[in-house]
Amino acid sequence: MTHEFKEIITSYQEASQKGIRAVIATVVNIDGSSYRRPGVGMLILGNGQMTGAVSGGCVEKEVLRQSQSVFTTGKAKMMTYNGRYRLGCEGILYILIEPFSISKETINRIQQYLVSRTPFEIKSYYTEDEERDCYMGSTVVFEATEEFKFSDHFDIDILKQDTALACFDREMLPCFRLVIIGSEHDAIQLSTIANATGWEVEVVNTPKNPKVPSDFPGANKVLNQSHENLVIDKVDEQTAIILMTHNFAKDLLYLQAIKDTQPVYIGLLGPSRRREKLLSAFIEYFPEVTDEFMDCIHGPAGLNLGAETPQEIAISIIAEILSIVHNQKPIPLQDKKGGIHGNIEKEMISDIAKNN
Repeated sequence: MTHEFKEIITSYQEASQKGIRAVIATVVNIDGSSYRRPGVGMLILGNGQMTGAVSGGCVEKEVLRQSQSVFTTGKAKMMTYNGRYRLGCEGILYILIEPFSISKETINRIQQYLVSRTPFEIKSYYTEDEERDCYMGSTVVFEATEEFKFSDHFDIDILKQDTALACFDREMLPCFRLVIIGSEHDAIQLSTIANATGWEVEVVNTPKNPKVPSDFPGANKVLNQSHENLVIDKVDEQTAIILMTHNFAKDLLYLQAIKDTQPVYIGLLGPSRRREKLLSAFIEYFPEVTDEFMDCIHGPAGLNLGAETPQEIAISIIAEILSIVHNQKPIPLQDKKGGIHGNIEKEMISDIAKNN
């Protein structure tokens, strides 16, 4: 959800430069099932434009309507939306709607943290009692040292001391990042679809034929670097790398270039025999490579979806990365026991325990 928060900050920055006021709506709790989990947010501007969503589109009109009183009073409110009578999700959503007004300095500071891929927290203080007249609000906390209020309509210390308020605290990881090593047509398709997924995309291209971000729709950055000079900053568990130069020797050299990193996923294109040949050559040169690095290599990259076109292959690769990041075994949802958002492995363990 970090990419959604990033979009909200960008949208607010543009609106504030035009003098347009804003409020923000956040799902802080649910009772039953819902389309989205708690923590999702939506920015509502004074001109009626919205960034983000708190559901699949069925709740947003009511949020927009109820946000008008927040524009008028400048005070946060709690909204309860009972989907049991209006939605297929059959759940109750508790949505905090509050003023959103932060300074240019705060925007710049938040953006610096986002670029540096620093994890952070968002804390929302609220009560589910719509009739209770009290201050509510949210803050964003970086490195447990800098805390920024969503607006000046409340005092942080007062909120923390109010024992009648609940605190919804969520950890926000850096935006998920996909590094594509290769610049052929399929890399363009993968970049486009990954960006639509909300991921940050970087493309590594040979310096002999320099490229720019506009050559890859959705790419945030293009590194025109050979394997000798390749530097990928801040590779973490929110980073996946795809080797797709379509050249065996280049793939091997770039694999060597990233051997000291630890992404969550490294994907190799081509059939299994190409993977085995590539990894054999790699281990021959670097027998001391760690098991952790080897374990994150997947090839052929992607799930078995019957993909044929570059677009379909991109979808299968992204689907496999999602399954690994979220620790899920890919199956049809209709075959999944329990809730949609539950963990399959945990549910299987629970079933085994019950049967024993």
